[in-house]
Amino acid sequence: MFDLMQNALIASLFISIAVGIIGSFVLINRFNYLAASIAHGSYAGIGMAVYFGISILLGATLAALFLAILLSFISFRYKNRKDTLIGVIWAVGMSIGIIFTNLAPGYNTDLMSYLFGNILMVPNEDLYFMAGVDFLLIVSTLVLYNQILAISYDADFAELRGVRVKLLYTLLLILIALTVVMSVRSIGLILVIALFTIPPFIAEKFTKNLQMMMIVSSILSFIFCISGLYISYLLDISATPAIILTASVLFFASFFVNP
Repeated sequence: MFDLMQNALIASLFISIAVGIIGSFVLINRFNYLAASIAHGSYAGIGMAVYFGISILLGATLAALFLAILLSFISFRYKNRKDTLIGVIWAVGMSIGIIFTNLAPGYNTDLMSYLFGNILMVPNEDLYFMAGVDFLLIVSTLVLYNQILAISYDADFAELRGVRVKLLYTLLLILIALTVVMSVRSIGLILVIALFTIPPFIAEKFTKNLQMMMIVSSILSFIFCISGLYISYLLDISATPAIILTASVLFFASFFVNP
């Protein structure tokens, strides 16, 4: 039990750091639909990984990266039909994952943890992957902060100033994809977007710049994770829904606060 809680606490910390950074970028760029498409579409990689007997983490990562690049291309090439194409990719990815899962011999109950998450069952290899993604996010943000900020608020003006908008846009989607993959086993494909959205939304109301928004969002996310774990222990319920519902309570309460 101690090992389970220890890994859950470490995973909560790593996820909170990632959510604070990438969730803030998702919010200010209105990338929620894109992030959701990557999350659900990456189930195709999970299903294929099960069918071919390879690492599920590897399958999900390759699928998410492919979708990030594909969605970047669509966003610039088919702007007028972007929402429709994103929705199709979302549905196709889930369908491919379900079909390959059905074709795989036997039934793997562990797959349920990728849909709905189980932060108490995060293995050590996932923690290493999370640490690597967090390191990449922090370094990318420190090095490219001003450029990403520029394309987030005025991409056209940034392009006129010589910023490589398409490259940074693609990089941002790749970082979102990696953050989705690192959160899949803990939070699940179905609920991960809620954690991407709620802490940054609340943090935005109480901060004046993007840097503070990231910090406050990370702190809030960690508080939600710890609170959800404690509630799940007290009531003997699943941890991930408890985390999301805890965050949702403060989310709706924030509507009554006018800082």
